[in-house]
Amino acid sequence: RVSAPVSPPPVPPPPTSLPAGTGPEREVMFRARVARWWPDLLGGLTAAYGADRAADLGADLLDLAADAYAARPDRLHVRDLERMLRPDWLQDPSMIGYAAYTERFAGDLRGVVEHLPYLDELGVRYLHLMPLLRPRDGDSDGGYAVADYRSVRPDLGTMDDLEHLAARLHDSGMSLVLDLVLNHVAREHEWAVRARAGDPAYREYFHVFPDREVPDAYERTLPEVFPDFAPGNFTWDDDLEGWVWTTFNEFQWDVNWSNPAVLREYASIILDLANRGVDVLRLDAIAFLWKRLGSDCQGEPEVHALTQVLRAVTRIVCPAV
Repeated sequence: RVSAPVSPPPVPPPPTSLPAGTGPEREVMFRARVARWWPDLLGGLTAAYGADRAADLGADLLDLAADAYAARPDRLHVRDLERMLRPDWLQDPSMIGYAAYTERFAGDLRGVVEHLPYLDELGVRYLHLMPLLRPRDGDSDGGYAVADYRSVRPDLGTMDDLEHLAARLHDSGMSLVLDLVLNHVAREHEWAVRARAGDPAYREYFHVFPDREVPDAYERTLPEVFPDFAPGNFTWDDDLEGWVWTTFNEFQWDVNWSNPAVLREYASIILDLANRGVDVLRLDAIAFLWKRLGSDCQGEPEVHALTQVLRAVTRIVCPAV
């Protein structure tokens, strides 16, 4: 008689301290969400980084989540509760969307607020503003070469203006949608600047190779996104003294998601935008996140695992998103 294999007991979530001043009701809610989403968080981390590292990485993300949860404004906690009771809100047939470039629609973010009655008259329920986080100067691939995820294009306003717009949209029964570029940053982004200055920790935020041996091996199976004006997937950088991975343009550096520090950075960015009132994040270029030799480096299993991790963290802190 052969016994069925015994599965190991599930790994419980680690103890996580909430900042002082978090009320008992909020603490109960946080811990209930952790219990619900910890298996998803741990499973995604295990698939991407291995079982040996997953628990420690998960504990670090829960600490990040606890701070963001405590900092979340009261009005957004209420929004979280309402949407937890109706998790299919975005799929409702009445969710009519309107996409626009801020500057073409209303000049700047304050101008968008003045146009909300017009959008309401049209029956709009969510507003998707095309890329508005601060891009590099000059050619920025339409705003998708982000130089700073924590500020807005100066001609459009400030992060406070963005937060004000989100609140007024919510008052009008509308949601705010923004793009979040996950695969790459502008060469002028702080991470890239620090890497070019010789900081080894930030050099590990990117895929950098000292010669063409490894890039050429990858190129055998990689397609070219812009073959006419940006051929190849690697660019030589004098400051790095190496070839950096640039799937789209030479000024857009692919970030290294096999480095868990990169995952933590983006989790922090997502939670910051969520606490500003952003309701939906369109994850741009997400298929390209994971690099595997011999493949086209698109849609690898780890991409889905990382998406699961980001979703789990978001569900714990801000399930209205």
